[in-house]
Amino acid sequence: MNGKSALGVLLIVIGGLAVLNVFNINLGWIFGLLLPFILIGFGVVGWMNNKKIIGGVLIAIGGVMLLGKLGGIFMLLLAIGLIAVGVSLFKNKRSY
Repeated sequence: MNGKSALGVLLIVIGGLAVLNVFNINLGWIFGLLLPFILIGFGVVGWMNNKKIIGGVLIAIGGVMLLGKLGGIFMLLLAIGLIAVGVSLFKNKRSY
């Protein structure tokens, strides 16, 4: 893909987003969720191309952003795990 076609694709995407915004269709939350994965992907590509510093920085930034986005899911899984451990402690209670 040369520079002209890449610019054309970029302009089409920006124009499409503007049209969707006119019709009150907001895709910001999707891009907010995809951005950490994109940064992690670019970091991995940089790491594989012997650009260890910039690759590591991009992976770290993407990971921190992803933890911020998925923090609620991690807390839900932690709560379910704590409940399961608590229930198992009551089930295994033996009186001697």
